[in-house]
Amino acid sequence: MLRALLLLFSVLPAWALAGPSVTDALGRTVTLPQPATRIVALAPHIVENLYSAGAGDRVVAVVSHSDYPAAARSLPQVGSAFSWSLESVVALAPDLVVLWGSGNGMSALAQLERLGLVVYVSEPRSLADIGDSIRDFGELAGTSATAQREALAFESSIAALRRQAATGPQLSVFYQIWNSPLQTVNGEHLISRVIELCGGRNIFADTPQIAPRVALESVLAADPDAIIASGMGQSRPEWLDDWLQYPSLRAVKGDALLHVHPDLIQRPTVRIAQGATHLCAKLDRVRQREQGR
Repeated sequence: MLRALLLLFSVLPAWALAGPSVTDALGRTVTLPQPATRIVALAPHIVENLYSAGAGDRVVAVVSHSDYPAAARSLPQVGSAFSWSLESVVALAPDLVVLWGSGNGMSALAQLERLGLVVYVSEPRSLADIGDSIRDFGELAGTSATAQREALAFESSIAALRRQAATGPQLSVFYQIWNSPLQTVNGEHLISRVIELCGGRNIFADTPQIAPRVALESVLAADPDAIIASGMGQSRPEWLDDWLQYPSLRAVKGDALLHVHPDLIQRPTVRIAQGATHLCAKLDRVRQREQGR
């Protein structure tokens, strides 16, 4: 019997003997010999999505601002998403490093791979990508059941919001990242997907740069129905009220200077469903006021 089993394994293809395997944001096949038990996460959204996938207890290091869930705050840090220590990562002997493509940079991928580390590149650009990332993390960590449950719950929330928003007229929206310089996002950014989900249209969707600086005059000329800002924390940014200097703006006349917590709309995690719920409710009230005029 033993000889028969040994013969069977000797003729099995390599893929049949491999551990979990997924495709990352770059289309690379990422394969592990067995589920990961030592994961380094190089962006706050990655940390959060690993916890959502049920793999939080496998994370051995994070970067600064990895503050959700609360358990992540006590994990060792290897720097920030934009400046982290390669030596510290290597010293941890991880069996998986999860990299943020646009934040950590592609040179980081080459460095890590040269050292023989297995790297998964995360770059959620759409709402669907969030659920897919969580499923991938669950597969790589051996927690697929939890990951599938969380991904389905997120997707169900998004689908419900999409059905609700489909019933009302579209609103023009300016999303303000910052006031000086005046900065926004284009249609390729995930924030625009949330705006669209809520029945809005980003007035700078067609701008080539993903996070362009824009002229005040261009915002005034577009005269959006609503202006949305997140700022840097829970509090509504004071500079959002700078628009009150322009009382003829539709967003000002319609009391549509809106605030959404940045972590709930700018981080590509399941909490974006919570941020979208808040934003959709705010835009619905703007829509109702517009219809009542």
